[in-house]
Amino acid sequence: MIRLRNHPVPPAAPEPGDVLAEAEGLSVRLGAREVLADVDIAVRAGEVLALVGPNGAGKSTLLSALAADLPPTAGTVRIHGRPAPSWSAPELALRRAVLPQSASLSFPFTVEEVVRMGRAPWAAARPEDDDAIVAEAMAATEVTGFAARPFSALSGGERARVALARVLAQRAPLLMLDEPTAALDLRHQELVLRLCRARARAGDAVVVVVHDLGLAAAHAHRVAVLRGGRVAADGPPEEVFTERLLSEVYDQPVEVFPHPRTGAVLVLPDRGGPVSA
Repeated sequence: MIRLRNHPVPPAAPEPGDVLAEAEGLSVRLGAREVLADVDIAVRAGEVLALVGPNGAGKSTLLSALAADLPPTAGTVRIHGRPAPSWSAPELALRRAVLPQSASLSFPFTVEEVVRMGRAPWAAARPEDDDAIVAEAMAATEVTGFAARPFSALSGGERARVALARVLAQRAPLLMLDEPTAALDLRHQELVLRLCRARARAGDAVVVVVHDLGLAAAHAHRVAVLRGGRVAADGPPEEVFTERLLSEVYDQPVEVFPHPRTGAVLVLPDRGGPVSA
């Protein structure tokens, strides 16, 4: 069968546990600074992987490298089992969807038009599904009520939810979200992480950069703690989130204890010490 480059074939549905993105010996240097050094990590179908760590630890850089948006200085990145550079841009767009930290547009697109942009990779396949998929993505992120408003007229939190709706509408089996909760209120922070869990239950792989360790502990199947461009720990939050590790990584005393009702891991700064002037 001859496959036209501008008509890429959509990927088959992944099986639970399939590795949809992975890095081996990944290093990234930006200017004179080595941002990532010898990182090994895998992203599997059916799970939410949270990337956590202090500012400058390399979380966003790792996400960009795993998405094939940033070429590594050394090491290998594979997406759906193939080296990332071997995929064309249209092929990648069917396999992974990326939410950057900030979303801005120069033209006065409406909310619905922005969300519909997520369907562009599917222009040559199943166009009859577009309307339903766009409507579903807007409903899931609670932006249907202002579908006709210009994107530029929205608040920061509303823009973040519209950008997430665009990513959901893309229907890629690998979702890569960079700080999707940063501009959101409490309700919508929980909504976004519940959507991540729902996509994982449906068989997708989700990588999410978050600063809130409580959100990561509550919703992620795995967490990778980054420190100084390296992975300090990788595993289930109940195993990885220890007082010793987090206090060292964040250079801040931390308390880790079970929720009194659910037993879920809670992470809080230790505020019991003396206050310095």
